[in-house]
Amino acid sequence: MSVAVSTDPGRLGFDPARLARIDEHFAHYVDDGRLAGWQIVVTRRGEIAHSSTYGQRDREAGTPVESDTLWRIYSMTKPITSVAAMMLWEEGRFELNDPVSRWLPEFADVRVYDRGSALKPYTVPATEPIRIWHLLTHTSGLTYGFAQVSVVDGLYRAAGFDLGVPPGTDLAAASAGLARLPLLFQPGTSWNYGVSTDVLGRLVEVISGQSLAAFFTERILRPLGMTDTRWWVEPADAKRLAALYAPHPATGQAVRADKIGRAALAEPSWHSGGGGLVSTAADYHRFTQFLRRGGELDGVRLLGPRTLRFMTRNHLPGGRDLASFSPEGFSETVLDGIGFGLGFAVVLDPVPSRVPSSVGEYYWGGMASTAFWVDPVEEVTALLFTQLMPSSTYPLRSQLRQLVYSALLD
Repeated sequence: MSVAVSTDPGRLGFDPARLARIDEHFAHYVDDGRLAGWQIVVTRRGEIAHSSTYGQRDREAGTPVESDTLWRIYSMTKPITSVAAMMLWEEGRFELNDPVSRWLPEFADVRVYDRGSALKPYTVPATEPIRIWHLLTHTSGLTYGFAQVSVVDGLYRAAGFDLGVPPGTDLAAASAGLARLPLLFQPGTSWNYGVSTDVLGRLVEVISGQSLAAFFTERILRPLGMTDTRWWVEPADAKRLAALYAPHPATGQAVRADKIGRAALAEPSWHSGGGGLVSTAADYHRFTQFLRRGGELDGVRLLGPRTLRFMTRNHLPGGRDLASFSPEGFSETVLDGIGFGLGFAVVLDPVPSRVPSSVGEYYWGGMASTAFWVDPVEEVTALLFTQLMPSSTYPLRSQLRQLVYSALLD
């Protein structure tokens, strides 16, 4: 499957010389050792205007980034899980206000952290059940252990929920274990990035009667032609997988992170709807075109266009943005003027964030600095793939926006 440039960028309103700045800029990250390599794809009206690779997928092995390189997309799995859930919603299988405990009884009597230390936390009963829309919008009170911001994060890590789950835990057991931990806040009262989409994945399993992996394959990946997207990389394809890196704390140079990176080479015990997939630029390009086209691609329709428009509106209570509706101390993805829909961040006003975009643009990214966005106004999509964690290390995403929008002249 190709992601080659399909037309003259000028015909799509891009200045080719300005598009060339993308490669010039991001090449510096590789040349000075901050990144090993990257892949970028930019489209307009469904046609590829810019597609490039640079550097190495595995610096130590000396293998270059190629068009079919496999990337850990981590949280770019979340929009796919959200699509899965909304496909079931379109079938009338649930309502967004339904309590999650209707299908996952372990969430019937959740408690909320109130005060105290990780050694002696004090909790209170939840005054509102976790509802399905809470999972889709990250307003459930669930968190991530690796965030290391709150006492609740520490409780997650102590229970084995850090970058993953306790060894040998499947998705059903993970859901049950998470339900025993206190919530960070009362459901619906704040926004916090966490394992909500993993619990949503378990909900998809119970409601559909299929494993999340089977649902993805049969209902989404195969119909959309995303044949290279998978939960782990088999030995035959291992050389295509990009190595994972992290910045050296003193020099900023990309240092191989094999302890975490090797996890993608073994079949997982659980299917993480929040971060478990490995994919290619060509596959995720098909997913973004499916989104851009309102839930249909190549004659295959998975969602209705009104459902997609509903998902990509701001669902935070009172029309709030992430900056005003997040716990104190959360900073990585909190931006002024950015709302959150059902599985996507949504641009409400690009001016406060100082990053060019369109009102209504929606997007997300992954822990290893991958990213995508869909701009319905300009009919632009963009993809960035690299493998550096954490994603907050460098402003790669905002810089790509600067370069893409400044190249658009019509």
